Amino acid sequence: MISIEPIGNTRSQWGEGPVWWHGALYYVDIEGHKVHRLGADGTERSWDVGQRVGTVVPRESGGLVIAGDHGLYFLDEETGDLTAIADPEPDKPDNRFNDGKCSPDGRFFAGTISLVKKTGDARLYRLDPDLTLHEAFGPVTNSNGIVWSADGGTVYYIDTPRKEVLAFDYEDGQLRNMRGVVSTAHLDSSPDGMTIDDEGHLWIAFCHGACVACFSPVSGNELRRIDLPCLETTACAFGGPGLADLYVTTGVHKSEVEEHAGRVFVIRGLGVNGVEANAFAG
Repeated sequence: MISIEPIGNTRSQWGEGPVWWHGALYYVDIEGHKVHRLGADGTERSWDVGQRVGTVVPRESGGLVIAGDHGLYFLDEETGDLTAIADPEPDKPDNRFNDGKCSPDGRFFAGTISLVKKTGDARLYRLDPDLTLHEAFGPVTNSNGIVWSADGGTVYYIDTPRKEVLAFDYEDGQLRNMRGVVSTAHLDSSPDGMTIDDEGHLWIAFCHGACVACFSPVSGNELRRIDLPCLETTACAFGGPGLADLYVTTGVHKSEVEEHAGRVFVIRGLGVNGVEANAFAG
């Protein structure tokens, strides 16, 4: 039996970027300028980073890495201090960093979004462990979900306006042999954040769509759809015991009033498990 319930006491303006790490869910409130931590024991902690923040990932040596309005930063969990790493688009005030995750080999991939929907004005970037920043793929318009296959040899990626999932062969930080593997054109909503389960299926949150859907990247078929009581379902990540629970972030709709908008939801009883998150090796 599948259960869906809001958890924690935090209500984000626009929750995004969940990742399960060391017994806790980390995620961001983009418009609230905050990074949040929700522990398995229910404890909550937040850091105000002073800018819109698109995603957060763990760092192997401790602490976090975030991507926001003004580039990439280390975030010290103890002090809340930020240390700037790089900003690839200081000349583009209408762009900011959006979603991103770490590869199995410890690189941080994060992409930008054109807030004025200027086609092709954004990019997907790669931060290497030596702290050098490189353009990984582009042009894109709204860089979004990114995940790796269990063997690390394939990366799946969403540029939202395309309404499809792209796949690339992955090796040593390079994305090659681009192909479309899933079309979401049949859904009247926008593919947003994405995660992968241990069977290799892709789980995608649909902004404006009030759902999370599961797809096969082999057949391209939609396998399951889970409806949620928030139009703005934004991203998802497996976590909890055995990585058997699916955590879903949400945002507050600009006009609809919804009781739990902005809350984190947990979906239990799906009968599948996720894969361990990766940390930044630098």
